[in-house]
Amino acid sequence: MAKNNDEITVAGFGGSFRKGSYNGMLLREAQRLMPPSSRLEIVDISGIPIYNQDNEYEDNIHIIKFRNAIKNSGGFLVVTPEYNYSIPGFLKNAIDSVSRPPDLNPFPGKPGAIMSASMSMLGGSRAQYHLRQVFTFLDARIVNKPEVFISFANTKFDENGHLKDEMAIKFIRELLEKLVISARSSLKTQP
Repeated sequence: MAKNNDEITVAGFGGSFRKGSYNGMLLREAQRLMPPSSRLEIVDISGIPIYNQDNEYEDNIHIIKFRNAIKNSGGFLVVTPEYNYSIPGFLKNAIDSVSRPPDLNPFPGKPGAIMSASMSMLGGSRAQYHLRQVFTFLDARIVNKPEVFISFANTKFDENGHLKDEMAIKFIRELLEKLVISARSSLKTQP
């Protein structure tokens, strides 16, 4: 975290592990496009086991690392594809695992943002809306606008994984700026 003008750390995590994932590229682009005095720390959620309420109080290093990354950040960024009109299963599982039991949930009051990339025309919009529902229940403070949907993602990145769409870059910068402003504001209200 940070105080006032100190650097804000944002925990970023993605909904795809696929090699060549457009959402992985988008997450790395967000890291590159962060506003001054902020940074995006990419959190690996690939090792989180399948959630089982019987085990939610057991220590698991992957869940502890994920929870601490969110808890110790000024905010979080989720970048996700859309699978079957919704959230990828392992992403939902990671969020469920880190937010349980409720007394260990790191999301209440935490500023967050969501982006998505898809080869479809809708750019992952349905997954984003489902994630917004999940984070509403978890009491996170999601930045609502601008919404960043990278449609036809297979045409929007160059051979080095950099976004070529200037309008998308503009929206990403604006979303990240609002996320960092929200994180700074949140820190000012903390004791």
